[in-house]
Amino acid sequence: MERELQWWKGQLAADIHQSLRIKELKLPVYRAHSPQIGMRRYFADLLAILSNRYQLCPTARHLAVYLLDLFMDHYDVAVKQLYVIALSCLLLASKFEEKEDRVPKLEQLNSLGFMCSLNLVLNKRDLIKMELLLLETFGWNLCMPTPAHFIDYYLHAAVQEGDLYNGWPMSSFSKTKAFMDKYTHYFLEVSLQDHAFLSFRPSQVAAACIAASRICLQISPSWTTALHLLTGYTWDHLTQCIELMLLAHDNDVKEANKSKSTPPHSRPASRPSSSSSSTTSTPQLLFQPDAFPHISQHSPSLSQLQALAPVVSVSQDFLQNHRMGLLTAAPVAPPVPTFPSYSALSSGLQPGSRGLPLQGPSPCRWP
Repeated sequence: MERELQWWKGQLAADIHQSLRIKELKLPVYRAHSPQIGMRRYFADLLAILSNRYQLCPTARHLAVYLLDLFMDHYDVAVKQLYVIALSCLLLASKFEEKEDRVPKLEQLNSLGFMCSLNLVLNKRDLIKMELLLLETFGWNLCMPTPAHFIDYYLHAAVQEGDLYNGWPMSSFSKTKAFMDKYTHYFLEVSLQDHAFLSFRPSQVAAACIAASRICLQISPSWTTALHLLTGYTWDHLTQCIELMLLAHDNDVKEANKSKSTPPHSRPASRPSSSSSSTTSTPQLLFQPDAFPHISQHSPSLSQLQALAPVVSVSQDFLQNHRMGLLTAAPVAPPVPTFPSYSALSSGLQPGSRGLPLQGPSPCRWP
């Protein structure tokens, strides 16, 4: 689906939305069983950075991350091999969601800075094999709705003329809609950062993005009858997801204020000295286990973090622009690991469970 079509404004919008809701009932169940789940946020950030660099639409970005999540949940994959898998997910998602001229080229991917620092070169043959492995894993079905597929349909009705701002009539309806758009897409990106959001339906996450934005913008009521009828979700259906989003927002605000108040020269070094024997220092990287208690038990080792440090140096500005206060680090020059051939890659993939169980029906009422 290309965003230029703006299906959510057409006569078939309700039918398309209902079709997406039916398709999300058939999505595989995410179990969060990957041994490399501590690396997930790194690769979610990497895919977001590359999507921005190649100007891919949000649906392609979210689909790429979702494909990676499902694959990691299905296979035991070595950390270094996740680079090839992540890039393959990005290519498949962009081929499915974007125009042909927007799909990243192999030469472009090989020229990326972190690819060079890892001494990693992709070739067409191995990339095709990886894409085939991914497609077989997903049963050759890439039509998997994500929150990004629902967001524009819900956003189209996110602000109404009768809404109140801080208890008063809105002075500028157009400005309020513009702010609503920014906040909603901010929360949409928040949902990519934490795999906890995969426990909710994609449409539920999209609806929660709208509700969380209305709360932050002090628009009342926080959830209207019109939004209930449009999305099929009541306030009670969304509260848990909204709480996660608002918690992430609060953490972002605190981190942004902390960064502003901390002089640059007093901030800790991004990477401990190689001559230091201290084990308490950790590199200032994107993944912060303390900020996500429910995944801290899967925290990566220091060597794994250092091996993934090139991700941070790709584009710090992107993460700052798309998520307020996202933790970034100065570029780090880690040891250059060797990347195995495709035969080694294939042998390193251990299937966890061949079948991808499907989600059951939801208790949510359909209007």
